[in-house]
Amino acid sequence: MRLFAEINGGSQDDECKASRCSHHGPVIRFPFRLKHQPEHCGYPEFELSCSEEKRTILELPSSVILWVKEINYTSQEIFVQYPDDCLPRQILNLNLPASFFTYYTNDFSFFNCSESKAEIYELRSIPCSFLSSNPVYVAPSYYTLAGVNLSSCRKIFNATLPFFYINEGEFWMKWLKPMCGNCEAKGNKCQRKKNNSREPEINCSEDITNQLSYADNQLWSIPYSILSSNPVYVAPSSYSLAEVNLSSCQKIFNATLPDNYMFDHEREFYMNWSKPMCGNCEAKGNKCQRKKNNSTEPEIECIDKPAKGAPMDKMVLTEAILGFLHFTFGIFIIFIVYRSNKLKREHRVNIQKFLEDYRALKPSRYSYADIKKITNNFKDKLGQGGYGTVYKGKLSNEVFVAVKILDDFKGNGEDFINEVGTMSTIHHVNVVRLLGFCADGYKRALIYEFLPNESLDKFIFSAFGNNYSLGWHKLQDIVVGIAKGIEYLHQGCDQRILHLDIKPHNILLDHNFNPKISDFGLAKLCSKEQSAVSMTAARGTMGYIAPEMLSRNFGNVSSKSDVYSFGMLLIEMVGGRKNIDATVENTSQAYFPEWLYNHLDQEQEVHIRIEDESDIKIAKKLSIIGLWCIQWYPIDRPSMKIVVGMLEGEEGNLVMPPNPFTSMGQTRTSVRRRKTSIQPELTIISEIE
Repeated sequence: MRLFAEINGGSQDDECKASRCSHHGPVIRFPFRLKHQPEHCGYPEFELSCSEEKRTILELPSSVILWVKEINYTSQEIFVQYPDDCLPRQILNLNLPASFFTYYTNDFSFFNCSESKAEIYELRSIPCSFLSSNPVYVAPSYYTLAGVNLSSCRKIFNATLPFFYINEGEFWMKWLKPMCGNCEAKGNKCQRKKNNSREPEINCSEDITNQLSYADNQLWSIPYSILSSNPVYVAPSSYSLAEVNLSSCQKIFNATLPDNYMFDHEREFYMNWSKPMCGNCEAKGNKCQRKKNNSTEPEIECIDKPAKGAPMDKMVLTEAILGFLHFTFGIFIIFIVYRSNKLKREHRVNIQKFLEDYRALKPSRYSYADIKKITNNFKDKLGQGGYGTVYKGKLSNEVFVAVKILDDFKGNGEDFINEVGTMSTIHHVNVVRLLGFCADGYKRALIYEFLPNESLDKFIFSAFGNNYSLGWHKLQDIVVGIAKGIEYLHQGCDQRILHLDIKPHNILLDHNFNPKISDFGLAKLCSKEQSAVSMTAARGTMGYIAPEMLSRNFGNVSSKSDVYSFGMLLIEMVGGRKNIDATVENTSQAYFPEWLYNHLDQEQEVHIRIEDESDIKIAKKLSIIGLWCIQWYPIDRPSMKIVVGMLEGEEGNLVMPPNPFTSMGQTRTSVRRRKTSIQPELTIISEIE
């Protein structure tokens, strides 16, 4: 081994040497500097200080004090926390826009109430005296408070703050100047130029302390003081250092150390012994021991394996061995089957108990570090969509979860807020459970219960016909479950929830193929007394979007929009294919719903993957219900409550709906007449954000 000490590189390096306020505190170096260091060591407004408790302190304009918990010099981000337990006391003095940092913000409304209120998800109490002796509550401005009794409260002010929750004073900030991120990422040193320029200038130079990543691991730093206060590095003598810049170093000595000894690890290494020579004896499976004698030099002996028993008749021995093996194998198989079934039952009981315990709880909030631990550092990827990537994770030894990491948030994260705000109030067997979420700085994640059979589209659109293996009775059970889940969203919650993106990809299946509705990123809320929402833009997936979502000439957006999407999904389940398929040989089947209607209208049976008479009845029943649901005008579609009744009733009680594909004639005229007469029931209300 060769050891090198870094030579004094000049007064600037000494004055601007990287430091910490505590052993666990963030490293402080350019563009930051401590108060006692010269100005050229840092950038303007990037001055830090150490408190008596050895905390790293950042003071912003208006004398706002922050604790610095982490600094990422490559991404140019700083993680800070308010030191005051009563954060709102500093809110009125907060003037972050005057600083050099940018940050993610949320709007909050503060209420002064004359009496205490039970804390709910939308309204949080301030845990300290603030402005008055009366209780003060805060709510994010994007939450609806329509269901909260605020008769004893008055709004005192609004505030834009860099938090997701007001009671947690931690947040990330970014700096745009100086631009040192690329320099740091290359392992180089970013520092301020010594010149008389009015605008501070920086340069990027090689830094031996960061060369570990760029010297093929040929040079390691010693993580503790040795011989001098300057940094000391070590390299194996067998390594070539021709490509490493050692101009600021001098060799101090060579040393012989155990092979593979690493200074930056646990200082572990192997040692061999030459005596006693027991290796060959152990390799043969025998026992090595010391002889019991009076010899001055210890002697060893190798004990052979125990002698075999008396000879037996070969035929008898062979039959006995085979019989024993067969008996043992049978017992083993029985044990494995029993053990497997028992473990499955125990796992399901444990999982159900875990999920039942969550019924009385709101979703838990996790840090991004927790998310990495839950997903084993994002090891098992389940899939990728337009809103992010889904990974498999584990909350405990028994409970698996699906973790969706969201990316490319626009505005203030409306889809994320929709998902958390909506799903936190939903508890239904046919709606996927939101177990937790992460809102850590710019990081967003959602944690759901894990459903092993993934999404419905993998079964109804498979080229190998997986939906056939489910059978028509199982398909009908899945349809009923989906319908009951949507009915619960429309009627079973305190407020009506419009999903607005019902499609096979958003229907997940558990181990028994029970369906669960997922992905509430586009969901909208309205009161149960009113039936429609006004919207400025269409949302959803083409092929499942109701006509009124695209043009108000067909009616208002309402719960009937979900009915239309459900109908399109149901018809795809009947056909085992996409509703629109230009590749089919018979062009009349290119748009399957219209072909299906004409087929039934001519009183022809639906013979799609039919095995017996009961399959024909189920296929016809599901087809008729699907066609009722995709009627062109919302007023002609049944509610989800009626759909559930149709699904659970007899097929013989159903009648064919009007032709939804007729562009002229009495059907369209009568539809318009009915729409006009019932239109007052669909009062337009404002969309609840």
